[in-house]
Amino acid sequence: MHLADVTLFYSESSGGVRTYLESKRRFLSAIEGVRHTLVVPGAEDRSAPGCETISAWPIPFSTGYRFPLRPGPWEERLVALSPDVIEAGDPYVPAWAALAAGERLGVPVIGFYHSDLPRLVERRFGRTWGQAAAAYVRHLYRRFDRVLTPSRTMVEHLAAIGVEGAIAQPLGVDTAAFSPARRDPALRAELGIPRSRCLMVFAGRGAREKNLDVLLAAARLLGEDFHLLLVGSAMPRRVPENVTVVDRFVGREDVARILASADLLVHAGNQETFGLVVLEAMASGIPVVGVAGGAVPELVPPEAGRIAPRLDAAVFAQTVREFVREVDLEEAGRQARAWVERRYAWPAVLPGLLEHYRALCGVPSLLPVPVAAEVADAWQGGR
Repeated sequence: MHLADVTLFYSESSGGVRTYLESKRRFLSAIEGVRHTLVVPGAEDRSAPGCETISAWPIPFSTGYRFPLRPGPWEERLVALSPDVIEAGDPYVPAWAALAAGERLGVPVIGFYHSDLPRLVERRFGRTWGQAAAAYVRHLYRRFDRVLTPSRTMVEHLAAIGVEGAIAQPLGVDTAAFSPARRDPALRAELGIPRSRCLMVFAGRGAREKNLDVLLAAARLLGEDFHLLLVGSAMPRRVPENVTVVDRFVGREDVARILASADLLVHAGNQETFGLVVLEAMASGIPVVGVAGGAVPELVPPEAGRIAPRLDAAVFAQTVREFVREVDLEEAGRQARAWVERRYAWPAVLPGLLEHYRALCGVPSLLPVPVAAEVADAWQGGR
């Protein structure tokens, strides 16, 4: 079976979608009879084993993303590859190219709905434009043979705008890369943060929907016994005294070290379609305090964190304070790690994804149980 993944959410510094695609590529490479090809934008047309690059214009002020203007080259490249199933990972030009190529080849096309386009548009441009984006998403995603989303929340959002029958297919986390073993006591000394303070961390982009203003206000309310570390690009510069900012793109190894060395992750985003950093934090052995809304509450069990009931700085600060006072943070971190290992390690997640491909292609199960164990061993052995 040959699977082709097509998306524009792929760049040197991109986040969750690229992580998903590269993790899937490693996983599929261990399965006999399965071939995987990425079709992604780049500076020039290029073919390499397992990856086809199509030239596209860079998006200004983005972290390396490129936007294709014409579906034709994408459609032709997909037709030339002749895959058995195509997965489109964005709602833009590559998605339309995937549908056209699927029709020409007579193969099924999956739409993986990674980002909540109507909400993003509404937040930036207002309700009218958000409704227009919802109509567009409805028009596009009703055409796919199957629609997958990373969370139950997104299934509900799609149903609300008229896309019925989407299926929640969680993403996963690399539990070898993100591990308590990455903990480094020297981190606090490097940043000048006393050991007596509870070290809270948020890692990610400083985008509006992350609600970093709420985190900053909560940190101010929590006072000198707590310290907030913000890590990622486009972070705010004016912050309270008990906040440290690392305002740049940080590689995965450094993020893993930072997460494992903190006491807990704080996340005020209430529009997350999944929340990969939440899994990375729990895999790193630290608990999570989030906020009601979006997919984050789906990821955090009671023994591994707490969810503030609404997006409010005072409420969030109180939730953090109560959690730290009432819970053994180290034990909560161990519970978080165990939860992720059982439910969200990539070898636990990806076999279910393969079953979607199997069902659409009408072939026998691609991953019998004994093979699943071998693949998991090979996955961990490849670290």
